[in-house]
Amino acid sequence: MIASKDRSGYIGASDTKYVVGNWKTKTFEKWWMQKIGIDTSHIDNKYTMAGTNYEHKIIDALGIPNIEKDKQIIKGRLRVNLDANTDSEIHEIKTYQYEKGFDLEKHKDYINQVEVQMYGSGIHKAFIDAYGLLENEYDNYLCEIDKERLLQLEIKYDEQWIKDEYLPKFKYLEKCLIEGRFPNKEDFEECLKKS
Repeated sequence: MIASKDRSGYIGASDTKYVVGNWKTKTFEKWWMQKIGIDTSHIDNKYTMAGTNYEHKIIDALGIPNIEKDKQIIKGRLRVNLDANTDSEIHEIKTYQYEKGFDLEKHKDYINQVEVQMYGSGIHKAFIDAYGLLENEYDNYLCEIDKERLLQLEIKYDEQWIKDEYLPKFKYLEKCLIEGRFPNKEDFEECLKKS
């Protein structure tokens, strides 16, 4: 649970959906304005607040010896925030509405985020630990963790996806961030031809 809400100056692992997504949307434009420090707004809702407030309790419930919480790794303009890790594995904590269930196939963004965490940290074993919250738990952060509602899903490191899909786009966006300019696909494609 990283305390600072400032998202400018760096591209986080949690930003991966923007890096590999459509750069011609209003959503991307708003995200980029945050990256270059023009838009400083931050929106929380009951779902994100519950996720933040239950994170450490969920990590503790995993019962993993010598687990480190809230590690931050910076490589150039890449900022990787790990919810929890040991020397040999990463644990990304997610919460979901228990009654709706959790289908990892519908959360490609989570998988890609963890791929980038593995790349940035050099730790190539990772899990998404997904905890199902009941409706009353979104307003009450004092509830105990029910291990029956905790899913542990291993994510395999996809080095090819990192090399072919993520890194070319990240490096281009990193350059745009340093230069303080708006990225576009046409310019990106020109840069790819030159490299």
